Amino acid sequence: MPITTLTFGVLLALSSIGAVSDIVRRKLPNLLSLVMAIAGLTLAFMVGGWEDLGWHAAHALVAFAIGYLMFILGIFGAGDGKFYAASATFFPLSQAPSLALAIVLSGGILAIFWIILKRMIKGMKRRKDDFAKLPYGVAIAVGAVGLASLGVL
Repeated sequence: MPITTLTFGVLLALSSIGAVSDIVRRKLPNLLSLVMAIAGLTLAFMVGGWEDLGWHAAHALVAFAIGYLMFILGIFGAGDGKFYAASATFFPLSQAPSLALAIVLSGGILAIFWIILKRMIKGMKRRKDDFAKLPYGVAIAVGAVGLASLGVL
């Protein structure tokens, strides 16, 4: 099996776990983000050695900084920021704008569906708990897997 197929499969599996966890529990576990980051960096090293590892790690650091800023601004939850940084480990720094755009577009589409869903389900408009919030981990997962499916890994 080619390493790119393995990389895509690992990203797909871990992103799916994150999306489902965010939908069902509104949590993106730290352990999942850690495993995802280690997997992404390990696969980057396997593909291109130390140089690729460096570019993928740099992307993770940039994504973590962006995620942290979005958390401070109240746009992201802390788990979303860590999940975004972990997803970034699967892509070199040169793909940072593409990954961010893919996630933002996925988030926009998700937001439209979320608004429609909240209007259709009785009681959703009045909820104030975590389940009233948009599970943005889904957008991160869809954006990352969508970008990877274009063959940029």
